Amino acid sequence: MKFTQFLKTKGAIGAIFMGIFYAVAMLGIFLPGYSAIPGNIDKLPIAIVNDDAGEYGAKIADQLQKKLPFKKIETDVTNKKALKDLEHNDLALVVHIPKTFSKNVQKGETPSSIDFTINEAGATTVSSSINSVITAINNQFSTQFSQQTAQGILMNVNVPKEQAAELAKKIETSYVGNVVKINEMPDGMNNNMLPMFLTMAGYTGAMIGAMQLVGVFKGSRGKASKTRLFCYVQLTALLVAVISSLAGTGIAYLINKPSGSLFFSVLGHQILNYMVCFNFTAILIFLVGEVGMIFNLPILLIQTLANGATLSRDMMYLPYKWMSYISPMYYSVQGYFADLYGSISASPYIWSMILVGAVAMLINIIIVAFIHKPIPVEESSTEADKLKNSTEPTI
Repeated sequence: MKFTQFLKTKGAIGAIFMGIFYAVAMLGIFLPGYSAIPGNIDKLPIAIVNDDAGEYGAKIADQLQKKLPFKKIETDVTNKKALKDLEHNDLALVVHIPKTFSKNVQKGETPSSIDFTINEAGATTVSSSINSVITAINNQFSTQFSQQTAQGILMNVNVPKEQAAELAKKIETSYVGNVVKINEMPDGMNNNMLPMFLTMAGYTGAMIGAMQLVGVFKGSRGKASKTRLFCYVQLTALLVAVISSLAGTGIAYLINKPSGSLFFSVLGHQILNYMVCFNFTAILIFLVGEVGMIFNLPILLIQTLANGATLSRDMMYLPYKWMSYISPMYYSVQGYFADLYGSISASPYIWSMILVGAVAMLINIIIVAFIHKPIPVEESSTEADKLKNSTEPTI
């Protein structure tokens, strides 16, 4: 066989096609998706809550609206409501100007503090980007208030020497930007990425499992009815879900050591994640066979950006945002954030996963019922022997 003949074989052509296809798919999905960082940071919603009745509070609130690089800024919300929205990741930052801000600035008795509150139980890019913004703003305000305090003090030229140190301290501490973090995560990138890694482990295993089990389903046609084979596929997937989830959860606890009280919650979440992802990825395989894997992998790549572990939904470009609404990975990741690190219930995300899984299973049932042609069921040798024996004449 010549090399040119080898290149014309089905396997060689498939390898060439897949190499080009996935290079284009991966770079074409990841590069545009990640270009949203930091370009789309201005799309993050924040709230500025001014409880100060004095002039300084209003001025600071106005300056913050002009200086902060965000387009969605809520100002007509209470601090309690804003913090609640922050816990649900409906806001990325809450800036709170306290009641005594102007009073403290004017008297110079104590440092004037503004609270910048962020939620760490969410997309990693959001918390890191917000921290950078807060640092820049605090540096500007610290310089501004130090200058204002210095001007007020220097107007009094007859300052006794014994008060010089105290006045210098007032200038230095005239403004304090207090960064408050809720739902803090343990140190280590492995903790930040645990929700995504747990979800992807289940999704990838389910996608490969769907290809293999649907292949068995098609190869077993004629040996049992479509309904029975479909039930076998689902029962086998459930068995794999339990075994693989036990292994995955065990490794997560061995390395990350989350709270022991969450073990069964994480295990149940992982089993559900596998089953939902199994039916989600099985749709294309039931529909077009193994060729469906060509499309399943780009869909997986899109979801690695659309799952909300790195980017919040507000920062995503439209194709990724649309995918996040139908993606089982998005709801799984957000559910893990809430369960492992958050202070809110994971139930809304769990129910959303169940809905996605139920719709996916219904689509698979429709495909099997109406697209897969019925094949007569062959009688097993045992059943044939029984039938033969029952029809033989007795002597």
